[in-house]
Amino acid sequence: MEKRKFQLFAGSASLELAQRMCEYDGCELGKVELFRFQDGEMQPRYNESIRGNEVFIVQSTHPPAEYFLELLLMIDGAKRASAHTITVVMPYFGYARQDRKDQPRVSFGAKLVANLLTAAGADRIVTMDLHAGQIQGFFDIPLDNLEASTIFVPFIRSLSLEPLVIASPDMGGVKRARFYANHLKAELVIVDKERIRPNEVKGMQLIGDVRGKHVVIVDDMIDTAGTLCSAAELIIERGALSVRAVATHPLLSGNAIQKIDNSPLAEVFVTDTIPISSNSIKIKVLSVAPIFAQALRKIYNFESISSLFLT
Repeated sequence: MEKRKFQLFAGSASLELAQRMCEYDGCELGKVELFRFQDGEMQPRYNESIRGNEVFIVQSTHPPAEYFLELLLMIDGAKRASAHTITVVMPYFGYARQDRKDQPRVSFGAKLVANLLTAAGADRIVTMDLHAGQIQGFFDIPLDNLEASTIFVPFIRSLSLEPLVIASPDMGGVKRARFYANHLKAELVIVDKERIRPNEVKGMQLIGDVRGKHVVIVDDMIDTAGTLCSAAELIIERGALSVRAVATHPLLSGNAIQKIDNSPLAEVFVTDTIPISSNSIKIKVLSVAPIFAQALRKIYNFESISSLFLT
């Protein structure tokens, strides 16, 4: 029996990343076009047969929300074109911050996204550095949560920063920061912040000693960069020699790039889960294309992906 064909397609939000994945893997990016009606309504169309094949759709779901709708339409189109399996590759999983009902009368966005992806016809989800690990439990289909630490930890090590301290920008990121600290044999400090509402912080205090040390702040995303830059200022005030940051998802909303350029941060390292166009001398991009390309090949070949994680 002929082996089912591996086919990789990209939505308009992640075209560049998908192309890098194909360059690494040696595959050819599938032919799909996005037709738009005069009023802006979208209709994705596959320009090659996908019947009976293993289809992988790459699309991050950062703003605007239209990217998420485009992804749902691509899944539905693949399902109706008789794809054997549909694996949705979401390098950035949008609405993941709405992972719990922590106040009255609010939406449960992450769960709704999970329901919509499943209802559209997704058979598997591959993402990276979910904002909250429990989101994996919102799905009744397999979900693989890859980790940017696979590239960040060796990269930080290559910077040869001694003595090194890893910082968590909030209490929620302590587990992630401790993981980095353990692998880098570094100390851990925590920036404890009191948040009034999303993207607005009332006050900060530093738990731990950074005097005479090089600090790297570890986070899963940078949105407005307000918290990150304030944390960097606090760390420098407490006597750190330098402060840098690594973050997987560069949302960089509003004037975030300007804030970073005007902050004490020496460098900020992000990945290409979300495409950015910045001439900032401080922001540098590391590609996660090799990690995703390897993961998809292993999934296609029914191989374990555990070798892609730091242990």
